[in-house]
Amino acid sequence: MKRYSGFLIDLDGTMYRGSEVITEAVAFVKQLEKQSASYLFVTNNSTKSPETVATLLKSMDVPATKEHVFTSSMAMASYLTRTKEFVRAFVIGEEGLLESLKESGMMVSEDEQPDYVVMGLDRAISYEKLAKAATYVRQGAKFFITNGDAALPTEKGLMPGNGSLAAVVATTTGVKPFVVGKPSPIIIEEALKRLGTTKEETLLIGDNYDTDILAGIHAGIDTLLVHTGVTTKEALKQKEAQPTYTCESLADWQRSIEE
Repeated sequence: MKRYSGFLIDLDGTMYRGSEVITEAVAFVKQLEKQSASYLFVTNNSTKSPETVATLLKSMDVPATKEHVFTSSMAMASYLTRTKEFVRAFVIGEEGLLESLKESGMMVSEDEQPDYVVMGLDRAISYEKLAKAATYVRQGAKFFITNGDAALPTEKGLMPGNGSLAAVVATTTGVKPFVVGKPSPIIIEEALKRLGTTKEETLLIGDNYDTDILAGIHAGIDTLLVHTGVTTKEALKQKEAQPTYTCESLADWQRSIEE
């Protein structure tokens, strides 16, 4: 079993399901903290700021600060700033996305034709917002989304994710959105810069093959799929490219590396 010094850890379905804490995952992170290992929570959830995510994790007894959190909103802001093409955007999303874009100096516009339509999960989504986004994309605005998750794990089961909502605009316009979050390697490359470890010494941990695991495969790092969220064993068997490791929970992983 290979030893790793850096860990990129998903949240929804890996650390918790909605308000339900996955206790084995909490114990695993506590062990990383005890060993002074480097870890970063990398999430496609664009709705919350890193401070809010860290507060949530601490309430679940997870050792975390805002420096331990990297969201798809942060990856979006970083990517668009680096390209130096961004001028004005129409944004569908919540606090985390809006804050990240504004802190990067980007102009968020509601009523003028934007250069970009940027879309993250919006639990107050409306027909009007979707119609406006579709109109701007048809008029030439480039279409970016924080993540393409079709479903979001909660304590009540799987709920519509950003990918499902973005599909409305994509279907209406015939324009495929550019994804910055998982499974894009962009968010992983940005996260590695923050974590400070190399690809060879880093393990990505997640529950969703189509986002977490594919992101790791696309970025060229080892992956661990835990069956605590979206992807079932049966679904995994149908995938051509397999994760480096699989386990029922992070308790099983911890036992395997201690043996």
